[in-house]
Amino acid sequence: MIHRSIKALHILATIVLLASCSNEKQKTESTSTSSTEEKKQPVDASKFQEGSDYMIFERARIMDRQGFDVPVEAYSILLPKGWTTTSEIIWIAPGNSCQGTYRKFKAQSPDGKYSLEMLPDLLFSWNSDQQLTEFQQQHSDPSSFCSVQQPTNAEKYLQELFVPTVLENATIKEVKSNQSVIDQMRQQNEKAVRELQQYGGGQMQFDQTAVNATVKWNDGNEALVILGVTSVGMAVPNNYTGTYSQMYNTQVTKRTIFKYPAGEETTAKNLFSVIMGSFRSNPSWENGVNDFWKQARQRSNQISVGQIRVMDEQTRRIGEQAIRNGNERLAAMDNEMRSWEQQQNSQDRMHTNFIKTIREVENFRDETGKYEMVSGYNHAWSRGDGRSFILSDNPNFDPSSVLQDQSWKEMKKVDD
Repeated sequence: MIHRSIKALHILATIVLLASCSNEKQKTESTSTSSTEEKKQPVDASKFQEGSDYMIFERARIMDRQGFDVPVEAYSILLPKGWTTTSEIIWIAPGNSCQGTYRKFKAQSPDGKYSLEMLPDLLFSWNSDQQLTEFQQQHSDPSSFCSVQQPTNAEKYLQELFVPTVLENATIKEVKSNQSVIDQMRQQNEKAVRELQQYGGGQMQFDQTAVNATVKWNDGNEALVILGVTSVGMAVPNNYTGTYSQMYNTQVTKRTIFKYPAGEETTAKNLFSVIMGSFRSNPSWENGVNDFWKQARQRSNQISVGQIRVMDEQTRRIGEQAIRNGNERLAAMDNEMRSWEQQQNSQDRMHTNFIKTIREVENFRDETGKYEMVSGYNHAWSRGDGRSFILSDNPNFDPSSVLQDQSWKEMKKVDD
């Protein structure tokens, strides 16, 4: 009897234990199912606002519609989504006082609060011979990219010429010299000296300066300004008097203005750094342009006085051949799937060097290559096409969920 009672209790305990395990399993399955359902719920995209939680950048491509047989991409730049652009590549043929290739670019946010303007280079000439200077002044065109001006440096040009005219008498808040840009300009000038010496150029003295500045207006707007100035002086013989005069040529380059509302300086610096650091000049276009002007200079027999003889038919043929060579390189570039955009090192490193004093940059990598992004953002995503990027500081933001687009992949920070 006792044995049967113990056996019955054992069976009862087993039933209770199985029932308990079954209940726990149901609870676990219920909890797991609930958790899975929560994960599968779509992300509330309204919690993330474009422009504050994240910023989408798209690559704008600027075309040269004048210098080649067909429109050719000259350079590209990342801009926030929705910005509008106007641009132009300007060619002034050999034989003109302002000969050269110039570029103009302007971009603006949809609300007009932010704008970026990149102005053409300027060329100034000056001579210690007063009569020659007066002659040049009488025949110069004030509306062109070259004029008669005394040699200057970057800060002096900013204060005395740029602010009163282009910046409409803005007030300068801060000016800083940019040594990394100055060093790069010096390297470029050393190359120019070696080329000029091949044409019989004498002793030349170069002076390179570059500045980053912040300015403001009374209407509540401010701007970040960058520019560089190179001045070269050389002794020029006067064959009629047997004496020498001192001639100066000055080039003002990288004149860039980034305008923004007062009080939004941090946002402006982040945007400006991303944009300027993303500048990529098409090497095939740039090589074609450089070849054209180099061969034009080689045809000059008056390089010592800074003048190039009016282009004759042979010079014209040389130029056309250089452009054809450029077109062939462009075709090769397209076949290489724009690898030049995916490289970290830009053809024109001066843009990145200018913004390094404003914001440091971080290197991010995806399957297409390594890119420089501003250090003001902690996270970066790309679509793997080299054209579209998202930057954000929000650790909870994931564009693949918020934008319902699985093409967005997070990029990894890498060392230099």
